[in-house]
Amino acid sequence: MAPDFELPANDGSVVKLDSYQGKKNVVLCFYPKNHLFACPSKKIFKMAEATIRAYPQIKELGSELFAISIDTVEDQKKFVEEYKIPYLHLSDMKKTTCKTYAGLNLAGLAKRTTFIINKEGKVAKVFRDIDVEKHGQEIVQFLQAIK
Repeated sequence: MAPDFELPANDGSVVKLDSYQGKKNVVLCFYPKNHLFACPSKKIFKMAEATIRAYPQIKELGSELFAISIDTVEDQKKFVEEYKIPYLHLSDMKKTTCKTYAGLNLAGLAKRTTFIINKEGKVAKVFRDIDVEKHGQEIVQFLQAIK
């Protein structure tokens, strides 16, 4: 079973994983940070574009997607607004959920990892070696396979 969590989102809501059990598949995309050291936001955003393009298909497949990093809620809000990202970004400043799921790198940031949690609340797939350009379609293909 996927460990439950409760995290604040960029829109001011609080997301609790267990609230989706029996209703939707949940895709959790962990990533290090919106502004990674000298890496500008636009480069980070480029990495998310494949997932953003796939988001309508993910929704059509009865699933929800969340991006999770250690950024503050305010940083998440600014990032989502600036790049018009259609899905919620969750803030894990305590690093508890990132540590439980993706693990942390040497800098204490979440490792880039995606988890697909099925409607029963079980981890159905883990993507660790992510090809950022194809990742959105990889998610869609897996969700189609478990539909």
